Amino acid sequence: MTYLLTATVTPSKQSFSREPGRETAMAKDILGEAGLHFDELNKLRVLDPEVTQQTIELKEECKDFVDKIGQFQKIVGGLIELVDQLAKEAENEKMKAIGARNLLKSIAKQREAQQQQLQALIAEKKMQLESRHQILEATEVCSSKIFLSKTKISHTTNL
Repeated sequence: MTYLLTATVTPSKQSFSREPGRETAMAKDILGEAGLHFDELNKLRVLDPEVTQQTIELKEECKDFVDKIGQFQKIVGGLIELVDQLAKEAENEKMKAIGARNLLKSIAKQREAQQQQLQALIAEKKMQLESRHQILEATEVCSSKIFLSKTKISHTTNL
């Protein structure tokens, strides 16, 4: 913590025979060597007026810097919010794409299973058809034998 010591000094109304202002200059020099200075309002200061001015300027620059840092933080905060929002949207789109891909895979598996079922049904129907075809051929053979035997019998009876 820094304390600023101020004092007001009013020039004396006594008149000396020496040059006017010389004593004031000497007093200022002596006080200056002791680290004390007068400002433009004749207040006694611990700091040199130049240092005081530089301190004031530095204080103003610091205030400007803090204001700019505050603005920068607001901008960065907005940017972070925007990036977070975009990340959430990207994650949602990613999940939608994964869901669509999984749906397509399940549809493909369903089609494959359905195709296998149909192939099994076709094979079963082919076996039934082959069996019926064999039965039909056997029936035809039997029919033709019966027909031939009836024809022979009827031919022999007619003679």
